[in-house]
Amino acid sequence: MSEVTVAIRYAKALIDLADEQNAVEAVKDDMVLFYKTVRSSPELGAVLANPIVSHSKKIAIISDVFASRVSEVSLAMFKIMVNKGRGEVLYATAHEYIALYDIKNNITYAKVVSAAPLSEANRQKMQDDVQTAIGGTIKLNTQVDPALIGGFVLTVGDRQIDTSVAASLKRIKKEFASIATN
Repeated sequence: MSEVTVAIRYAKALIDLADEQNAVEAVKDDMVLFYKTVRSSPELGAVLANPIVSHSKKIAIISDVFASRVSEVSLAMFKIMVNKGRGEVLYATAHEYIALYDIKNNITYAKVVSAAPLSEANRQKMQDDVQTAIGGTIKLNTQVDPALIGGFVLTVGDRQIDTSVAASLKRIKKEFASIATN
């Protein structure tokens, strides 16, 4: 069974348990903390994934790092997974839990890349427009790419709207090239 499949199963079990315990939000915060911690410390991820490191040593490390920072539900899940020999799936499980939380709460991530930084008013307007079009809550990430020359590229899920000057120039160039060959 693939790591992602296993992680999804554990994440579903965890979100169900957290729901029963009225701790969905707290566990989400715990999973974000765990995910960011492991991402910023590849050594920790390597230790948790290493089959040579004993379960008791992994549990001791998890307890040292997270016991005072996460809920009992999350800590118990970490320990269960390590005891079941699934330490290598903890990181993916945290990621899948966050994704399930977002789905459950109708949260969508969008990214806008613009040629110049967006003003706060423009950023808010874009977020509101996307939220109206899609529904739910939109979390908008903004980036700047001067190569766009002007305009923006908005990505929401697998959809993309490209109003950049660079893309327009490319289209015009293609049109001229096709006219020249005819």
